[in-house]
Amino acid sequence: MKRFFCSRIPGLALAAIVLFGATGLRLAAQSLANGVSKELATQRKQSISGIHYQLLFVIPAAMDSLITGAETISFTFRKTGQPLQVDFKGAAGQIRSVSVNNKPVPVDYRSEHLLIGAEHLVNGKNDINIRFVAGNQSLNRSDNFLYTLLVPDRARTVFPCFDQPDLKAVFTLGLTLPRHWTAQANGRPYTDSVLTGNTKTCFFENSDTISTYLFAFVAGEFMRHQQLSSYGPVNFLYRETDTAKVNRSLPVIYETQTNALDFFGAYTGISYPFQKFDFAAIPSFQYGGMEHVGNVFYRSSTLFLDKGATQNQLNNRAGLLAHETAHMWFGDLVTMEWFDDVWVKEVFAQFMADKFNGKEQPAQNYALKFLTQHYPPAYSVDKTAGANPIHQPLDNLKDAGTLYGDIIYHKAPIMMKQLELLIGEDTLQAGLRKYLKKYAFGNCSWDSLVQILDNESQADLKSWNETWVNRPGRPVFSYRMDDRGGKLHSFILTQKPESGTAAIWPQFLNVAFIYKDRIDEMPVSMQAGSMELPGAAGKEKPLAVIVNSSGEGYGVFPVDTAVLAHFNLLEDPVMRASVYISLYENMLNKTTIRPAALLQFYMQNALKEKEELTLRVVTRQMSNIFWRFLSPDQRSRLTPALEEKIWKAVMEETVPGRKKVLFSLYQSVALYDAAKSRLYAIWKDRQPPANLILTDDDYITLAMELAVRDYPEKDILTTQLVRINDADRKNRLAFMLPALSPDTRVRDSFFVFLQQK
Repeated sequence: MKRFFCSRIPGLALAAIVLFGATGLRLAAQSLANGVSKELATQRKQSISGIHYQLLFVIPAAMDSLITGAETISFTFRKTGQPLQVDFKGAAGQIRSVSVNNKPVPVDYRSEHLLIGAEHLVNGKNDINIRFVAGNQSLNRSDNFLYTLLVPDRARTVFPCFDQPDLKAVFTLGLTLPRHWTAQANGRPYTDSVLTGNTKTCFFENSDTISTYLFAFVAGEFMRHQQLSSYGPVNFLYRETDTAKVNRSLPVIYETQTNALDFFGAYTGISYPFQKFDFAAIPSFQYGGMEHVGNVFYRSSTLFLDKGATQNQLNNRAGLLAHETAHMWFGDLVTMEWFDDVWVKEVFAQFMADKFNGKEQPAQNYALKFLTQHYPPAYSVDKTAGANPIHQPLDNLKDAGTLYGDIIYHKAPIMMKQLELLIGEDTLQAGLRKYLKKYAFGNCSWDSLVQILDNESQADLKSWNETWVNRPGRPVFSYRMDDRGGKLHSFILTQKPESGTAAIWPQFLNVAFIYKDRIDEMPVSMQAGSMELPGAAGKEKPLAVIVNSSGEGYGVFPVDTAVLAHFNLLEDPVMRASVYISLYENMLNKTTIRPAALLQFYMQNALKEKEELTLRVVTRQMSNIFWRFLSPDQRSRLTPALEEKIWKAVMEETVPGRKKVLFSLYQSVALYDAAKSRLYAIWKDRQPPANLILTDDDYITLAMELAVRDYPEKDILTTQLVRINDADRKNRLAFMLPALSPDTRVRDSFFVFLQQK
């Protein structure tokens, strides 16, 4: 196979320029708009198919040097009589030359599009050759490495293309690089490179058929680790220099990655569907990970952990690896038709990652993990006046970045859990298998998937979908308990929207009755605005009631204040976590729970919490209450006792993960000189209390905390900078130093600089 093709484009001569007809200009002008409109995407989907991009990038070592490119776009076209719009977000001068079907044409660049006149195109096979200067917006360049990040619509910022998810294509790539760099892309690399002086050109085989946002390459000074698996050789590029972290983390990373591939293949009935599986760990990567086919990117700090890692960090790593792996099926194999359904790929990746991790580590309480991971961040957005539904309309891909957030990453998995409870695990799995098989290597909308699931189940999924997917907000629950002579006569549970128009959230949850010697927990299928709890009548009147004791329900649940007096009876960790979350949400809604009183309750109870995941949620709540909801006078009165209690809890805790969570809380609320001096001594001598393991990143954070608290020692940050051995960490802190300067002029100048970037 020929490795790469890009024809030489001759200089344009005036006699060769063919002008567009007047009609063509009018048609183009009518539909031209910045970005990629849904109208344009629909038109192109009807007329373009069989796309193949052949790309060559020349990447100089110097960051301030331009990256030049050449490409051939081959495709089958059905003529429409209008100019063809090729997406490119840059300056007109970045398009150096264009030829169509081996004939030079004028460069007509307008409104972020390169226009190709209809008279230059033919029905059937066409080739467009373009020489250009690549845009830097999504070529993330550092002194010694760079990587692409093209989601959702940023492929067009790097090279001219049809940048919409339903125009999938094959990519053939060549990269001319500094000779000592290494590179990785969607396709397999050829074993040899072309060497020229201080550069080399690497060629990659044809990629699988993918959307433009999944095209990716990474290049630079990386170390490579290769491990053989049943999926072939799996290559991993990384820059982490801490060999202890690397040696400790590599076996876990590969094992989790391989097990996830096995699990999702078995669950979907489709073995890993692409030609290779490689990945890279990138310092300061913008997201946790990105699911490029054959070339997954991860944030380095999430993958490489040391022996002091908390349970939350371990869970985050396992969850991230599983999430991006699940995308190979949900998002990459079957892709949304338009980015208004971007949440679909994200919800399935997250939901399937939770499912995998529940099977992979059965010792972990994954009901607790699901509750503590998803509910607080989902509530933080869904309770606001500006909350958006899971599905949001999108007219233009240039606005697709606004769709991401805690609603799709955290409320949507809760929605999926409720869907699975409604139709059953087996029904959901059967429906998903049909969906993946029917639309493999293509595109599908959420509505089409709902139709498949609706055919598999007896539930009315269209009505269910209308509330959960197309409406924002959450319900507020209340109950009325009628007792006579110490026995319950009835227990009525009610829900209503927190705001907005009337709606019912059909869902499953539990209600618990607390007695001195037992806890009776009853399942509830809440399919209406009000219902009588089955089995409640005739029961002994409880000491206290917990609504949503299983943590599966979604909304604001009433807190029986009697629960606080009997909190020691709650042995189930999920039940305790659910109560903590409900207490905080009721405080935010200004019911009977007041911030200072809740903080006092947490000081007496939460600091003793033995579940690290719950402790992490509660300590975050405590920090928020302390800084956001106490008056200065309240904060001043409570600080001495709070600092003392937290430090005592730190010193008494023996489990490293919980100790670190408590120390983070202490670090967050330290205001008095004695507390700040204690933190300074730990930082200065690098001598934390026994069983508290602090990493380089922890000491960097501690140094920054002391700096923003105006600790009198002036050289904390510069000393910390000298201490750092890892070049990437040193560069990150050096970049942040102006923002931490005590000089307001330096800080202001830095933030002005950021606004200009």
